[in-house]
Amino acid sequence: MRFEQQGSRLLILEGNSQLWIDPWGEDSVRIRMTQETQMDANDWALSEPVAEIRPEIRFEEVDITDPWYRGAEWAQYHRTGTQVTYTNGKLTVRVSPEGWLSFYNQKGELLTEEYWRNRNRLNRYSTSLRISSRVLKPIPGTSDYALTARFEAFPGEKIFGMGQYQDQRLDKKGSVLELSPRNSQSCVPFYVSSRGYGFLWNNPAVGQVVFGENRTEWTIRSTRKMDYYITCGDTPAEIEAHYSAATGRTPMMPEYGMGYWQCKLRYRTQEELLSVAREHKRRGLPMDAIVVDFFHWTRQGDYKFEPLDWPDPDAMVKELREMGIETVVSVWPTVDEKSENYAEMADRGYLVRTDRGNDVSTWMGAAVYFDATNPGTQKFVWDRCRENYYAKGIRCFWLDEAEPEYNDYEFDNYRYWAGPALQCANLYSVGYAKGFYEGLRAAGEKEILSLIRCAWAGSQKYATLVWSGDVCSSFRSMREQLQCGLSMAMAGIPWWTCDLGGFMGGDSTDPGFRELLVRWFAWGCFLPVFRMHGERCPWHEREQEYRNGVRQMSSGRDNEVWSFGEENTPILSRYLFIREKLRPYVRRLMKDAHETGAPVMRPLFYDFPEDPEAAATEDCYMFGPDLLVAPVMEAGVTERTLYLPKGAVWKDAYTGKILEGGQKVTVPAPIDVIPVMIRDGAEIEIYDQPSA
Repeated sequence: MRFEQQGSRLLILEGNSQLWIDPWGEDSVRIRMTQETQMDANDWALSEPVAEIRPEIRFEEVDITDPWYRGAEWAQYHRTGTQVTYTNGKLTVRVSPEGWLSFYNQKGELLTEEYWRNRNRLNRYSTSLRISSRVLKPIPGTSDYALTARFEAFPGEKIFGMGQYQDQRLDKKGSVLELSPRNSQSCVPFYVSSRGYGFLWNNPAVGQVVFGENRTEWTIRSTRKMDYYITCGDTPAEIEAHYSAATGRTPMMPEYGMGYWQCKLRYRTQEELLSVAREHKRRGLPMDAIVVDFFHWTRQGDYKFEPLDWPDPDAMVKELREMGIETVVSVWPTVDEKSENYAEMADRGYLVRTDRGNDVSTWMGAAVYFDATNPGTQKFVWDRCRENYYAKGIRCFWLDEAEPEYNDYEFDNYRYWAGPALQCANLYSVGYAKGFYEGLRAAGEKEILSLIRCAWAGSQKYATLVWSGDVCSSFRSMREQLQCGLSMAMAGIPWWTCDLGGFMGGDSTDPGFRELLVRWFAWGCFLPVFRMHGERCPWHEREQEYRNGVRQMSSGRDNEVWSFGEENTPILSRYLFIREKLRPYVRRLMKDAHETGAPVMRPLFYDFPEDPEAAATEDCYMFGPDLLVAPVMEAGVTERTLYLPKGAVWKDAYTGKILEGGQKVTVPAPIDVIPVMIRDGAEIEIYDQPSA
């Protein structure tokens, strides 16, 4: 084992293995390891320039009689060893004489450390298990490695973040998480620990993490290096600020993104979409965006309107803009084999390759996926969309199928420009968003937003609004979306939304579904983006129509605020106006996200990290610093019990009652009310008049 200092870098060298420790922004370090002669050059999520910092590096000969090492078997053979301390601001990395790492804050408190269980090792956990913290195991016949990295587990530690997983666990301690993308799943491998540190697994490869009670273990099936980043801070806000500085901050949200978005399974024709927008405005209801969803095109991969259904898109966009409504157009990464662009894209290597067989989607035509990791693909697709959409005034795009949604998620079968999918599958959605972001910027746009179904670490810098995919219409699913949004926020993705009412299975004539929709819609008013969507059953019946051999997509049932019963129309309409009243507050939250990386919605832990009960609360959240929101996520209830964090005074926005923090309270929650608590006298009006 040898230690070398090269400028600000500390190298730990042993045989063919080299481990690098670098300062990476304020109070932060980056740890990389390889067994090759050269370190893989990919920065992945850590793409942003950070300030050059000179860490304090101290080499110290430690006496084996120190209580830290007393009694170790190692003491029989050596009297001293070299220990290194590497300090960047508030974060110190202590490197033992044998090379294992521990991370401390400026108070000398242990944050986390690597998991070593080796015999004759100079550490407090000396055993005969022969388990190392980090293992790069060569894959025979290749230059690739299977990777395992292990860290100690600590009783009572809570873990917030990691992206979007369809379960009900906000605290990821005890979870097993797949490090791969799927429809409704986004792996964003950054988390904030209740112990006062943030951790990024900076590797887009397919794998798994286990946050066990006995240890945390990251495993990767195929990679070239180990790469992770650790930061610390006195508050979660400070940790998020460090992380977002290193991976990129979200732009400022365009004004149209802060209001209400209207969409459904699909508006089948130009006239159908315009009639909804006109009726919305006739009723005096606010709307900021409306969506032209999938299969409005001639063929998948053509990236242009079908003229039979959309005869004059220029006039449509102009009329909508005169009504103050932004037009959003869906783009898919599927390219039909009969598309006008297929031959050129195939010839240029812009399509995803497979190692065995073909992965062809046969839904609504035979199509394959384009390779979004290829810069050439990104430019080619944007150029087609610029010609056929942007030139008509469309500047907001819905980037669907961004995982992408293969027939089988067999990642060992796919190859991208960036490498084997096993090594880079999580980069697909990043490249997809990047192509549109850079295209829009080059066209002169300064306010950019793309709705997308998947993300990875760093996606936020490409103006991505992530939604949670095709989820079910049920109260259980609604509860799962709450933790999805909060986990995405803590993972550094501040723009998030979901399909209000769920996407699949909602019968718009069923009273039970109507209750769910009303509750979910009210919650949507307090999400970063307020957006209606869903297929809604039963679909409108129509004869199956074919064009050029492709069956045409039908239109889902009506999905406007007046579509769910006369008794519910006033309730849903009410929340459109509440959102308008909240617009100045939402604008402030979006500015904070842009400037500091602060999440828009966040667990109570974020604002009240010293309150253990707040950290344990998973059924309500903070919408910015001033509003506590408690969605109603059960059928048939008329009141809601919630926890008010201590250290603040709260006002029930509905009743006007003043309540002290540090207690659980039960508040009224009739069908037209979502409980919202206003913190410390903040002047935010929600309901028109407090009830007696």
